[in-house]
Amino acid sequence: MASMEGVSDYLFGLIPNHTVDPVGVARWLVCKNFWGTLCTINNEQGGAPFGHVVSFSDGFPDRGRGIPYFYLTKYDISVRNIEKDAKVAFAVSELGLGPVSGRDPQDPTVTKLTMTGNLEKLDRHSAEGQFALSVLFAKHPGMKKWPANHDFEPYKLEDIKDLFLLFETGGPVHVPVKEYLRYPKKMAE
Repeated sequence: MASMEGVSDYLFGLIPNHTVDPVGVARWLVCKNFWGTLCTINNEQGGAPFGHVVSFSDGFPDRGRGIPYFYLTKYDISVRNIEKDAKVAFAVSELGLGPVSGRDPQDPTVTKLTMTGNLEKLDRHSAEGQFALSVLFAKHPGMKKWPANHDFEPYKLEDIKDLFLLFETGGPVHVPVKEYLRYPKKMAE
């Protein structure tokens, strides 16, 4: 069993069984975060990696589904990149939730998750497109006021291939994707 050392004051007590439940930690981290770093393959720069900060939501507050949804514009280089290669990595950190007792972001005791998969544009008029917009606007109300002429559309992280979790000093954990997606929907319990 893992020790309680290395779990930040911010996380301590907020995640049930957090030292023995990496699947729950991964789902909690995605549910509670508001932003992360989206990485694509930059075709305009000869295949160089490209990453930038994006807002996201995986569901209504405390009812995350584990699948990140994004609101992106055609002017975003990531959107241009995925038109040629849809493979992406998306990373979230415990630091996205607030202070971590003065620790450095790279500190191995700061919880981090990197998800890999494909980024897919959704039809905004489909049921899933409407769901994506509703959960994005619920978590980020300011998005409703973003410029209409920028053609923002809903996207989702599809076909998740790997979940790479760092949440203790014992090393990384590859969270099983099927278990992650089956985890209980309501994250506040």
